[in-house]
Amino acid sequence: MLKQSADPSRWTPIDQNVRRAYPKIRSLLVWQSGTPRFEAYYNGYDASHLHDLRSATKSVLSLLLGIAHRRGELPGLDQPVWDDVKDHAPARPDPAWSELTLHELLSMTSGLYWQTGPKLGERYIHRFHRSRNWRNFILRLPVVPERRGAFMYCSPCSHLLSVLLSKWTGCTALDYASRHLFQPLNIAGVRWEASPEGYSGGHVGLHMTAEHMLKIGILCLQKGKWEGRALVSPEWIGLACSPQCPPFHTYGRYGYHWWNDESSGIRYSYAHGHGGQQIYVIPDLEAVVASASDSKVRRYKNPKVLLEHHILPALQSTSLRGEGP
Repeated sequence: MLKQSADPSRWTPIDQNVRRAYPKIRSLLVWQSGTPRFEAYYNGYDASHLHDLRSATKSVLSLLLGIAHRRGELPGLDQPVWDDVKDHAPARPDPAWSELTLHELLSMTSGLYWQTGPKLGERYIHRFHRSRNWRNFILRLPVVPERRGAFMYCSPCSHLLSVLLSKWTGCTALDYASRHLFQPLNIAGVRWEASPEGYSGGHVGLHMTAEHMLKIGILCLQKGKWEGRALVSPEWIGLACSPQCPPFHTYGRYGYHWWNDESSGIRYSYAHGHGGQQIYVIPDLEAVVASASDSKVRRYKNPKVLLEHHILPALQSTSLRGEGP
């Protein structure tokens, strides 16, 4: 059901396109210059439903690390993290583990042995999920020296970051988020699944409403500020939402757990989860777009096409006209 549209002539065709070409989408919210532009729900879903963010969980985790960085709870980005995980390592760990840094985990340039296809399918992800202890599984992965410094989409990097966040702050990612991110943004009722050993999933597991997703995007657009209060430093937002690696197929360039791309000269950063869970931050147009979809699918049409071909032109037209509420 279309709940709100500031300008039917501009947004109704997008609503019709979603219904025709994106049957798995459950919600689509668009916000620009402090104003809701479009809000629609599909397939029986409404504003109260929680959505499985899948890998968009990674981008929220990045913000939590940014909060911890601002609060002085993180080591330096180029400092090895080994001392904080070595107590759980196997008897004979790969010696290169002692060199891996926070920057390499955030940018997924660690060189951990992993394989990911052009559509972000991870060859060993099911083996990882079936293991009894995700943390220990990760620490048994070898480091491939020639791959260090090169991007490889690697979910174990993200879960290890959740483990490290707990080490550095003394609480799970969920508890830390509840106190330092969700409460300030007035986000309540989320669900964050834990790994077998009790850590919040660093790469998947977070469930939020579409409005919650939109708020996360607005926080990034506002360079880490919410209602005048600095939650994340603008420097961290800059690192997260800036390319740290070469382009990866059609996804763009990875930052600190946020993707970065551009279309017709319009730059944007985005969180992406399997099935089409996406949060787009578009500073050039002072806009945020949040979409949630069915995550339990093998194949799906990426809403990135909808954004680039339809939503961005509508936002650009609105921006040029200088339209307010």
